[in-house]
Amino acid sequence: MTNPEVPRHIEVKEGDRTVGAAEVSTAQGAEGTVRTSLYPPSGHVAPGSRASLVDAVMDSPEVQGSSRLEATVPLGDGESLERLRQRTREAATRPAGSTALFDADIPRAEAPSAEPPPG
Repeated sequence: MTNPEVPRHIEVKEGDRTVGAAEVSTAQGAEGTVRTSLYPPSGHVAPGSRASLVDAVMDSPEVQGSSRLEATVPLGDGESLERLRQRTREAATRPAGSTALFDADIPRAEAPSAEPPPG
């Protein structure tokens, strides 16, 4: 895991164009709460770009090593909020000015099964 004192900057690009960015920081180190702010670009971006940003955040070591997520998302960014709901459990969303605050539990990654798949 990276240093919890220094937020990680994550960017998603399409070619040379940045289609989303986020800052991710841990509040209490491993197993604690991770906080992120999502910054999709203004204007039109291809469908799926905002979901790709959420996936990049959710797959980061800080998030994978934490049990709870607190995210700040621009109000009206339905694609990011929907993808966050798909990747978390027990989610709650509330407006706060020009943003939506999203709180949820981060599901634990499944450990590989010792049994071979049937077939």
